[in-house]
Amino acid sequence: MRFLKGHGTENDFVILPDPDGALDLPPATVAAICDRRAGIGADGVLHVVRTKASDEVADQADSAEWFMDYRNADGSVVEMCGNGVRVFARYLVSAGLASPGEFAVATRGGLKLVRIEADGDVRVDMGKPVVLGESVTTVSGHEFTGLHIDMGNPHLACAIGEPVVQLDLGHQPGFDPGVFPTGVNIELFNPVGQRRAVMRVFERGSGETRSCGTGAVATAVAAAHLAGESTGTWNIDVPGGHLTVTLEEETSYLAGPAVIIASGELSL
Repeated sequence: MRFLKGHGTENDFVILPDPDGALDLPPATVAAICDRRAGIGADGVLHVVRTKASDEVADQADSAEWFMDYRNADGSVVEMCGNGVRVFARYLVSAGLASPGEFAVATRGGLKLVRIEADGDVRVDMGKPVVLGESVTTVSGHEFTGLHIDMGNPHLACAIGEPVVQLDLGHQPGFDPGVFPTGVNIELFNPVGQRRAVMRVFERGSGETRSCGTGAVATAVAAAHLAGESTGTWNIDVPGGHLTVTLEEETSYLAGPAVIIASGELSL
C-alpha cells in the first residue's frame, strides 16, 4: 500500500492514493495505519479516489475530479476536514493530479474550492457556517457553554475564562447526545485581542489534536459572536501553528500551511 504523510499546522494525515477506489479500508485497518506506535501515526487518513469511482459522491463528479474520502484515526467516516482538504489539495498539485490555482474537491460535506496562494498557503472556501444554538460540554469537571455550529461536521465552540493552554484535556469531554447523536468536535478558546483567539480542540474519533480547520472556523464564528460581529478576518492560534479565518456574509475561508513530509510503502 503506497502512502504519503502530510500535515497542516501539525494536524497530520496519512494519504492513500487509490484512484479507482480499490482499497478496502475497514475501521480496524484505518486505526492500525493511524496508530502512532505500531503504524505510521496520524490524526486521520486522506483516501484519494476519483469522484466518479465513488457512488457516495457521484453527484459531484461533474465539478470535481477527486474525492477526499476522509477517515478519523479510529476509522470512523467523516463529512469534512478543513486541514485535511488543504493537505489533500497540496498532494494533488505536487503529484500532478491538479493544476496550481483554484479547483474543486469533492467531500461528504459538499464541494470545496481550494486555491494554492502565492505565499504557499492553501486556502479553502469552507461554506457558510450554520449556528444552531447553544449547548454545554464538561471538561475535567468544568462545565462550559458554547455555540453549536455546523461546518458540514458538528462543532461546539466554547469561550472560557481560564487560560486554555493550562486546561487538562486528558479525558473525553462530555456533551449532550441528544444534541450531538454522532458526536461532536469541541473547541475551547480564549479571545486574546482584536479578532484573535487561542484554541485547543478535542476531535471526535481522534482525541485532542494539534489543530482543526473546521474547528478554527467554528471558533472564529463564536469569537465574532461574542464581539458582536459576523464578518471579518480572524487569526486563530492552535498548538500546531496559526490559521487565518475570513468570515463573509455567505461563506467563510480557511488559510494556512499544508506540507507533504514523507512517502513510502506500508505493509500491515
